Amino acid sequence: MLAGSTALAFGGWLVREADVGPVDAAFWRLSLAVLPLMLIARLVRQPMPPLSRSLLLPAALAGLFFAIDLALWHLGLVRTTLANATLIPNAASFLLPLYGFVATRTRPTPRMWSAMALAAAGTLLLLGTSFELSARHFAGDLLCIGAAIFYTGYLIVIDRMRGQVAAVPTLILASSFGALALFAFAQAGPGPFWPTDWRPVVALAFTSQVLGQGLIVYAVGHLKPLVVGLTLLVQPAIAAAIGVVRFGEVLGPTVIIGGVLVLSALVLVRLPARRAS
Repeated sequence: MLAGSTALAFGGWLVREADVGPVDAAFWRLSLAVLPLMLIARLVRQPMPPLSRSLLLPAALAGLFFAIDLALWHLGLVRTTLANATLIPNAASFLLPLYGFVATRTRPTPRMWSAMALAAAGTLLLLGTSFELSARHFAGDLLCIGAAIFYTGYLIVIDRMRGQVAAVPTLILASSFGALALFAFAQAGPGPFWPTDWRPVVALAFTSQVLGQGLIVYAVGHLKPLVVGLTLLVQPAIAAAIGVVRFGEVLGPTVIIGGVLVLSALVLVRLPARRAS
């Protein structure tokens, strides 16, 4: 979990270092990761299932949602701070539990209401700070919120696919269809498509998609939810530190308070019920 979270934290930096457009970088992230993921699937003995219509349709939908999520997030990354680009999608991740409550027709617990309130307050502080800084930063934050909405849709489809497909083949199918969609998006997006320096996009594919996603998918099955939640908090902390050191981004008191509220919400929602009380 620590290694996977740390690998994901460098994604924003590598997107900015790449000499291609933000959407193009998202395409290379997925397309370059497919072959290594196939090798991993072979090593962990998770073969690809027969490609039936009942499997390809949800896989294509998951890939489309994942492609839109990455396109919006990468566009947001170059328009706001690394801290906001990491924290805001985490706050918006509460959309998935809300969907669960609607689907099962159950009411959120007081702990869940408290966590959502903290996340909402933290997000509003982060948005307010960006609005004061510049319209560009505020637009970047809105793009990150849009990315979180489509990522929620991606997780919902992936959850349904996992009933019939193992973890690594599911990631391979989503990455493959996502790369196809991003190829089409990249042709219409800004920036050059072919990199002159392949190091950032290759590093992005291996750190964010192969190592980051792969290690977290593996580790989640072996750890308690509280441990998962606490370890994932490494990602925004490292991303914020990279923003300060590499790009000279300033973390004012409002940003720090907003970030603390979001991180507190993520811890609270993953606490066992008896511990939370």
